[in-house]
Amino acid sequence: MNKADLVDKIAGACDISKAQATTAIDTAVDSVTAALRKGDRVALIGFGTFSVSQRKARNGRNPQTGATIKIAARKVAKFTPGAELKKAVNRK
Repeated sequence: MNKADLVDKIAGACDISKAQATTAIDTAVDSVTAALRKGDRVALIGFGTFSVSQRKARNGRNPQTGATIKIAARKVAKFTPGAELKKAVNRK
């Protein structure tokens, strides 16, 4: 499923226009992004939790040359699925 499919699904389920559904999705994504940028967690009960994790600096290897390179420390976005999402995915 891509963004267009999600827009169609939301517009149909909520009886709203595709433009309104697109605005709703964009607002949700922008809100989650802004919260993560500030270092906050975003918990959607039953679905999962978005958070920011810190990765330490480490040494890597260039696969073409075999040379050792330094990979800088950085923050990464992390998603942990909730219990209901895990159950739904594993349901037969």
